Amino acid sequence: MDYARLYELITHIPAGQVATYGQLGRIVGCSPRQVGHALAELDGSHVKKVPWHRVVNAQGKISPRSEGGGETLQADLLRKDGVIWRPSGVIDLKVFGWPGPFDPDGWR
Repeated sequence: MDYARLYELITHIPAGQVATYGQLGRIVGCSPRQVGHALAELDGSHVKKVPWHRVVNAQGKISPRSEGGGETLQADLLRKDGVIWRPSGVIDLKVFGWPGPFDPDGWR
């Protein structure tokens, strides 16, 4: 999988919106799990350029990390972006979901 292509795609998710692992996977041609692995591989040179925090699971929830701790940071960054949760604790994807890239020639 081309991580650079995925990272570039994620840079197009605007503040105040979120995309799902599956949505991004469908666009770049991989599985949601591969998207998660790619995000886990972000290093210092990319982590500040790629708004990784705008990627959530299909239920509109922040996915737990195996190493723990990242969920709080992700929630804080999403709040700063203006994303809010329903009382049930999920993000309403109909309200905050990113519709995807709009390139008439298709995503490259």
